[in-house]
Amino acid sequence: MTIMRKTGFKQGYTLVELVNMVAIVSLLSSVVLLLSELSVKQNKECELHLALREIRTALDAYRQAVTEGRIAHSLGDSGYPPSLRSLTDGSPDITSPDKKKMIYFLRHIPRDPMFDDSTKANEETWGKLRYTSSADSQTEGDDVFDVYSQSLVVGLNGIQYRNW
Repeated sequence: MTIMRKTGFKQGYTLVELVNMVAIVSLLSSVVLLLSELSVKQNKECELHLALREIRTALDAYRQAVTEGRIAHSLGDSGYPPSLRSLTDGSPDITSPDKKKMIYFLRHIPRDPMFDDSTKANEETWGKLRYTSSADSQTEGDDVFDVYSQSLVVGLNGIQYRNW
């Protein structure tokens, strides 16, 4: 035996229940959006860390090859490569018997993931420090001692990307 209501109203959601439901759904969607933006930023920061490590390792390997006498250089040189492109183009190994063997330090120059202009070449996305530049004056010169991101944005750790 079923009991019927005598009021004549159909059962359903009230306006207050619908407003609450919309508020909860919008709150959850905004949380998901913020978390996805945070995840994208973390991925770009991870790419930046890897790219900086890869280039800096190659710069150190070039310097080590100069120190070991495998790459020709003049006495006044710092021993660092003249450009990032020379890390991918290779340098002749002067210790090889036929002097035709090349030493390559990178397969390709990684792009700065924080650099927005897609028309620039990968090596142009990085700021370059010369060996004789001080920590205060970041200037390019005859060699590449270190690289940095040109972005002025502050990372999740509170430090500008250019200071990583």
